[in-house]
Amino acid sequence: MAFFEKLFSGLSKTRKQLDENLSEVFSRDSIDEDLYEDLEELLILSDIGVVATQDIIDNLKRDEYYEHIRKPKALGMHMVDNIRKMMQTCEADYSFEDNRSVVFVVGVNGAGKTTTIGKLAAQYRSRGKKVMIAAADTFRAAALEQLTVWAERSGAYIITGREGQDPSSVVYDAVSAAKSRETDILLIDTAGRLNNKKNLMEELAKMSRIIDREYPDAVRETLLVLDGATGQNAISQAREFHAATDVTGIVITKLDGTSKGGIAIAIQSELGIPVKYIGVGEGIDDLQKFDADDYVKALFYREGAEDAGETEEE
Repeated sequence: MAFFEKLFSGLSKTRKQLDENLSEVFSRDSIDEDLYEDLEELLILSDIGVVATQDIIDNLKRDEYYEHIRKPKALGMHMVDNIRKMMQTCEADYSFEDNRSVVFVVGVNGAGKTTTIGKLAAQYRSRGKKVMIAAADTFRAAALEQLTVWAERSGAYIITGREGQDPSSVVYDAVSAAKSRETDILLIDTAGRLNNKKNLMEELAKMSRIIDREYPDAVRETLLVLDGATGQNAISQAREFHAATDVTGIVITKLDGTSKGGIAIAIQSELGIPVKYIGVGEGIDDLQKFDADDYVKALFYREGAEDAGETEEE
């Protein structure tokens, strides 16, 4: 099954929830304040979030005024198009993949962080990249075991430490090995503890200083892995990690079968951090670069419509 088909299927619950309610809102006879209020409530309840919802409503009111929109169904088309533009990524967002880079992967335990690292390693290796994994979450034996399996499957080299070892020492060893082996991409697994934010910040800061000192020429990337099924909890986690470190990209996992698929819009709008990868299954190829067109189509496409968000012409 192609990735889009899995995404389309995975977001079916979210799409059904949105379509049933949006159809009612945009099938009215006129655009008025009641329509906007009902749309606002619908979007918030769909885990699109307060900030993103306000942005969407403000943009629609602007479009209605300046583009002289009179029909609610035409307004619906503008909403979908605006969300597509809001979610667009560009080639520069993935420039680290084609440079000598260090990629920190952060996120709470259970979000799919370790599996994401394994899948990325396998994909980069399939493109001929020299990949190394640093198992710097030394407080969780299961993470080390998982990463070792993924390293073996993908052909990536792995640097590990003892359980309970200072994670920064593992990073130091990994950087030394990455330089000597002329590694293209060094993926660093980090601890997923948010219960003690101070320790997490200090740990990440210490690792960053090692990279700055020992590997200054490497391109830096910090990917935050979020469980798409957790809805608003994912936004809370994103805020916490963004405060603790310079997150440059979001990975949303477990979008298959969730009714909270609008969470990508919420995160992008509230934090201004691009969603770079999404996952819809357990297979290696079930994690792919984020495509705004496919995502919007999977959220808003209706049977019989020519494309995502099709509505009547004005």
